[in-house]
Amino acid sequence: MRPSHQQPFVELLLFSLISSHLCEICEVSERNNFRLDPLLNAMTKSNYIRGTESANVLFSLRLVGILNQTLIQGLSQQVRSYAEGREINLSSGQLALIIMALGACHTQDENFIGKHHLVDHLENKFQAEIKNMEEHNGSPLTNYYQLSLDVLALCLFNGTYSPTKVAGLFAPENENYYFHGQFSVGTGAMAVLALTCVKRRLGKEQTKADEDLKHTENNIRTLVKKILSKKKENGLIGNTFSTGAAMQALFVSSSYYNESDWNCQQTRDTILKEISLGIFKNPDAAAQILPSLLGKTYLDVNQASPCNINISIQEPQPVAPNSSSYISVHYSVKINETYSTEVNVSRGSVFLEVMEEAQKENKTIFGFTVEQSSWGPYVTSVQGLRANNNDKTYWEIMSGGKPLDQGIGSYVVHNGENLEVRWSTY
Repeated sequence: MRPSHQQPFVELLLFSLISSHLCEICEVSERNNFRLDPLLNAMTKSNYIRGTESANVLFSLRLVGILNQTLIQGLSQQVRSYAEGREINLSSGQLALIIMALGACHTQDENFIGKHHLVDHLENKFQAEIKNMEEHNGSPLTNYYQLSLDVLALCLFNGTYSPTKVAGLFAPENENYYFHGQFSVGTGAMAVLALTCVKRRLGKEQTKADEDLKHTENNIRTLVKKILSKKKENGLIGNTFSTGAAMQALFVSSSYYNESDWNCQQTRDTILKEISLGIFKNPDAAAQILPSLLGKTYLDVNQASPCNINISIQEPQPVAPNSSSYISVHYSVKINETYSTEVNVSRGSVFLEVMEEAQKENKTIFGFTVEQSSWGPYVTSVQGLRANNNDKTYWEIMSGGKPLDQGIGSYVVHNGENLEVRWSTY
């Protein structure tokens, strides 16, 4: 009996129905949308939204269907102004995020993508990442989170890539999924989204690349198992800030695990509790968790009409001034020796503001540079000593001698805290 040519379509339809059902039962109900107000306020009222952070926020708001045109148009203009003329200097992941933000919802911003050949630029940057890996023992110019964004954007916007090469690059045993020996849930989840897009595209094209499809599916299956292995008793997956990406990955890969393997309602409820505690003050963190709470994933970016929900944005409630408006923290930079100082900052300040105050005090010792990423600002150099992916060196931010799972733009410091930026390897 000849195999039916309709089989791939039927399988894709069944997969879509299962994924859609899972998204619906995990979605925050309309009557509970008010619980998302802190996320929306963080994304729209922050003084720290700049560069690719604007793209992250725009992408998220468009995915979930925010119809505030003044807000959306302002962010769109900000993203286009930032991207114009910077195509060469942006990292591959930054450019991928900008393409997805501007390409979501089928607006006139798509013309900007074409006019400035952004997809072509991304193809070149992705090839440069691969070349660097070949020349430097598997180390990309950026990291595997950004490479996953690259593949996802190229797949969604009809860019050119080799499915065979992608399947090989994203093998689950690759050490780039690991940081200090620990599997990175956020990186693995973004890889699942990218590989799922590649898989769907292979299925639609009905090519003869059966080995590519099989290899890609095996990668997804193993990565999903690794993601689920990091599930905590309270429902979080990895940590608070990787859970949003993990939810998206599990939404689109529901055929690779049993229903009993993940209680998505528990994960959703735990995240809602974290939101109420003010954990998601950083606009990038808020932007990444929001789509999953409304049943959306990055794979929805180029659907015919993803922007069909109207969620109002509430004005933030005024906060009464605190009687003690300043706090003091101990801040150190550690390379071969340790340099320390006491810093006074406003209550509610983030790690970055502590670094800025210390730099004002002594630029030679505490001077630093940062770059914007899809997760906000990160430290690239201190005292002129620059982190290097090829050497696997980076600047680690710590509190009380322990690494933080938040970035310098989101971690809120506390009175009497011992903060440190340490030169480290991975």
